[in-house]
Amino acid sequence: MPGRSPVTNAVTAYLDTHVAAGRGGRTAIVTPTGCHTYAEVLAATCRAGNALRALGVEPEQRVAMLLSDGLPFVAMFFGALRIGAVAVPLNTRLRPEAHAAILRDSRAKVLVADAAFVEGLRPVLAGLPHLRAVVTAGPARGFPSLDELCAKAPAVLAPEPVSPDDMAFWLYTSGTTGVPKGAIHLHRDHLACHNYAVAVLGVTAEDRVLATSRLFFAYALGNSFLLPFFAGACTFLNPAWPDPATVAEAMLCFRPTILFSVPTFYARMLRADPPPEAFRSLRFAVSAGERLPADLYLAYRERFGLEILDGIGATETVFMVLSNRPGQSRPGSTGTPVPGTEVRLLDAGGHEVRDGEEGILHVKTGSASPAYWNRLDRSRATFIGAWFRTGDVYRRDADGFYYHCGREDDFFKVAGLWVAPAEVETVLLSHPGVAEAGVVGGEEPGGLVKPFAFVVPKDQAKPTDELVAELTALAESNLAPHQRPRKILVVPELPRTATGKLQRFVLKERIPQA
Repeated sequence: MPGRSPVTNAVTAYLDTHVAAGRGGRTAIVTPTGCHTYAEVLAATCRAGNALRALGVEPEQRVAMLLSDGLPFVAMFFGALRIGAVAVPLNTRLRPEAHAAILRDSRAKVLVADAAFVEGLRPVLAGLPHLRAVVTAGPARGFPSLDELCAKAPAVLAPEPVSPDDMAFWLYTSGTTGVPKGAIHLHRDHLACHNYAVAVLGVTAEDRVLATSRLFFAYALGNSFLLPFFAGACTFLNPAWPDPATVAEAMLCFRPTILFSVPTFYARMLRADPPPEAFRSLRFAVSAGERLPADLYLAYRERFGLEILDGIGATETVFMVLSNRPGQSRPGSTGTPVPGTEVRLLDAGGHEVRDGEEGILHVKTGSASPAYWNRLDRSRATFIGAWFRTGDVYRRDADGFYYHCGREDDFFKVAGLWVAPAEVETVLLSHPGVAEAGVVGGEEPGGLVKPFAFVVPKDQAKPTDELVAELTALAESNLAPHQRPRKILVVPELPRTATGKLQRFVLKERIPQA
């Protein structure tokens, strides 16, 4: 077709290339119940693609996936891409109404879902006119079985020819602001995988990858799925939601060389006091999703001799754009730009800031989404030419290392002065009795905006009044008057998305009750 440059379907780089090179017998996926080779994953992918075609799915049509981590997820994701369709993974922790809203927004033609999730969706399916079919992994009354459809489908399927600009998958943002948006990703975006996988982490076919995040989350999709498949490595996928005990057990059995997790989970693991042997197989660990506190980085260094490489990616980029390097990481820093990524820090006027000054992070990278689906105004404000405006506030030191200062929409003014929640949270987290902290701006009864702090204690049995008094004194000693919390509330947990990000809008809703 004129104006369209043909390119090999992205799936071939993850599967066909390895099988053609004689690596089809290597283990690609390990689950709690078994292993799957690259040849077996390719066959499952072809069956899934043929099953989708039998359901009438055509190129560019959306295939929604409400699946737990495992071979069905991998095969359906790759199967959709292989026929030129668009995979749309859904957050399995959302309520049925939220799933219905995304299905309606994406206009998905087919939904492939675990049987357990379909039951909750039954009341809302009638309001989804674009949805032609619902297929279930596992038995569910009234719906065709994924296993049966794939068993009847051929295990051979030529990949659909595509253009670099053809859509491959969509990822909906995690909802830290309450309104998920569908970030469009193209087949060309996959080509940027090597910049982080090889140039930064040095991933090889001998690596074994384990992540605590789920595959519907961009962080896990890129790093515990696409990254190991690109390198011909092995990944551990567990359909069960992780907790410190099961992750420690998996690490002892699977012996991963790279661990991907988020700061909240690293903190939970540390409090659970896992055996040091669980970490001995690791070359290093990686953190993203939110800022990694320097104290947490140092605690893992001291207790386990483990280096955690903090970095930042996004739903809109899939892969990391800033990252520390093995053996060169700095506590409190997100590192330096990933090869193939250009970075700018711009002030409110669009001018580049100097070292030591704060600015909004803008990145130009090969895996960046071109737009949000059906969100024209938001797309124009976020995707500026080839640049992605992340909304993250950063400063750069004289050595070129970047330090996260928060999100621009988290900042608020008190008495005409800006308050960065991350700065207040850092002080509160320095107290040995605080496990987590979240700070937001809210109106007190007089109508003035003040900081409000929510903290999770490490020891739930400690008297609340005592902890609040100690934190109040700590704030008075280490924070300017406008930064000091108007009130400190001790809570059992902080509201987070399924991907571990703090939902500050929920905290703001709780201020009137405070």
